[in-house]
Amino acid sequence: MSELVHDFIFHAARRTPCAQALAYGAQRLDYAALAQAVSDAAQVFLGAGIGRAERVAVYLEKRIENVAACFGATAAGAVFVPVNPLLKPEQVAYILADCNVRILVTSVERLRQLVQVLPGCADLHTVLVVGASAELPHIAGVNVQAWANPPVDREPQRVIDTDMAAILYTSGSTGSPKGVVLSHRNMTAGAISVADYLELEPEDRVLAVLPLSFDYGLSQLTSAFHAGACVVLINYLFPRDIVKAVADEAITGLAAVPPLWIQLAQLAWPADCSLRYLTNSGGAMPLPAVAALGAALPNASLYLMYGLTEAFRSTYLPPSELERRPDSMGRAIPNAEVLVVRPDGTLCDAGEPGELVHRGALVALGYWNDAAKTAERFRPAPGQDPGLPLPEIAVWSGDTVRRDADGFLYFIGRSDDMIKVSGYRISPTEIEEAVHATQLVAEVAAFGVAHPVLGQAIVLLAVARAGEPVAPALLLKECQRRLPAYMVPAHVDIRSEAFPRNPNGKIDRKLLQQSYSTLFESPTP
Repeated sequence: MSELVHDFIFHAARRTPCAQALAYGAQRLDYAALAQAVSDAAQVFLGAGIGRAERVAVYLEKRIENVAACFGATAAGAVFVPVNPLLKPEQVAYILADCNVRILVTSVERLRQLVQVLPGCADLHTVLVVGASAELPHIAGVNVQAWANPPVDREPQRVIDTDMAAILYTSGSTGSPKGVVLSHRNMTAGAISVADYLELEPEDRVLAVLPLSFDYGLSQLTSAFHAGACVVLINYLFPRDIVKAVADEAITGLAAVPPLWIQLAQLAWPADCSLRYLTNSGGAMPLPAVAALGAALPNASLYLMYGLTEAFRSTYLPPSELERRPDSMGRAIPNAEVLVVRPDGTLCDAGEPGELVHRGALVALGYWNDAAKTAERFRPAPGQDPGLPLPEIAVWSGDTVRRDADGFLYFIGRSDDMIKVSGYRISPTEIEEAVHATQLVAEVAAFGVAHPVLGQAIVLLAVARAGEPVAPALLLKECQRRLPAYMVPAHVDIRSEAFPRNPNGKIDRKLLQQSYSTLFESPTP
């Protein structure tokens, strides 16, 4: 039985050592080689002085070393923090400082971008640079060295399944990203559940197109390794690159978010396509896209799913129900219970809107270093027996859903102002703070509006300083410099008058949002 997340790899290596486990370009690792790479990475971290439950951040694009470093960290008894490769230096530094990262694994190209910000990460003592062939930059107080397997054989730190395994950062409603703390049990239970309902087999080949810092992307690895299947890593430029990779690698499983599926559904797929299943999460799939995928890939089963980082995955719709309930997010995944509750915690009746509450082994340990936010989202599960001496903690999602008479769930909306673009949850406050830092404008408001491809698109409004007009193009350029691509606004307007206020004196974002609600709608012919 795999109790720790890296055990998936070691157990598969014992069962089928010669089975292909991981592919990236021309590189091919069987399970024996992947297990060795993970063991070597663990020794690298132990040799660098990593302690029990200390954090190892991995700031790389998808590649073999990324996977080896993440699972090597847990094999050493440490915790891995996958950092989205699209993040800018200031955002990377925030994550490293927030969770007290001790070791950073990155490339020389990325390290050069971080030179100015890493001195502010007080707990960082070592940077390990993979693939280094040039002179490494000097960073005061930090040991910067090329990745090299040391000639040591140190005993890993002892951990159990309830210990931390990973911290995944997701946008927070107050602007700063929040670190969701996952235990080994969270990750192994999630992998086993997903592999169960997707019916993963050792013969499956999964194409990993999503970032490994995204819980949905990371799940492609853990569920495949549990099944002894193969993961093919890809950093694609265009959707057609994915179609080619599916054909070249005989891919059987593909996961994506709605905007990417919309693009993929419009491409030409071979009649003998090898895909067995498709999965969608990160937002509702438009019904036309569901129909287009069915026409383009008639032999592939489509699983519509819903998840949240705080519980890894919550629901899925069996493909057999797709034709009858194409707008449903399904029912609870194996080994989880999903409840729909009223504000007082009582269960809603069929058809009655309520908050989605997830309970079970996948519920995360909370938000790193944020007791207040943890107490808001992680609360006692509803309906517990009063004789239970210690309450079971569930995730209260903040999402409004309804359940039909057959137990299938339907998404209605969110209770906060988070923007969801291409599967990314984005805090409007984080965008507003970046724009305020330019000192070019007096007021800023960011919000999301419906978009036919992205799900939502970001609109940025700003009020110019008195006598200091600023061009929208200049503000957009500053956003591109300071924010990752998925956070850059799709539309920027500059106003000369102050924003409207609500009765509490705050900017009335809802009113502004309503006035731009049809911005990206196609004109009626």
